[in-house]
Amino acid sequence: MENAYHVGMADLIVVSAPAKLITLGLGSCIGLVIFDSVAKIAGMAHIMLPDSRGIKAAEKVGKFADTAVPSVIDEMIKKGASKARMKAKIAGGAQMFAVPDVATDFLSVGSRNVKETTAMLTKAGIPLVASDTGGNKGRTVEFSTTTWMLTIKTLGKGKTEI
Repeated sequence: MENAYHVGMADLIVVSAPAKLITLGLGSCIGLVIFDSVAKIAGMAHIMLPDSRGIKAAEKVGKFADTAVPSVIDEMIKKGASKARMKAKIAGGAQMFAVPDVATDFLSVGSRNVKETTAMLTKAGIPLVASDTGGNKGRTVEFSTTTWMLTIKTLGKGKTEI
């Protein structure tokens, strides 16, 4: 039986199997999962914003893509995971509100979150093996350390597994 761990906004949690990691209410946010199926360790972050520039040091590291990715990796290594075996999956990054074309890039937090999270994974050498991003619908995600599948429930679309 898997224990369920709920990852709140801006939080990150690293667990050993058997466990289930769940995060709710992903709009423009990213649900990031990094896992090492050999060591049976996985971490999830609920990323709200692309980068932490100009932010106080007291902020939660799970809040930003540029701090969440290295923090999840570090916590997993502390629990016995191998960086060489780590893989990642992401979901979220929706454009929840229509924005005027003039400010599209700055206000497109979802696509900026996807771009920065992907860039940080590439920089860390962690392959992104599956993703379900974009669109304009909210998602809830659940990652199982028994099946290594990320189940995504999308509003109005149903359930998919990656």
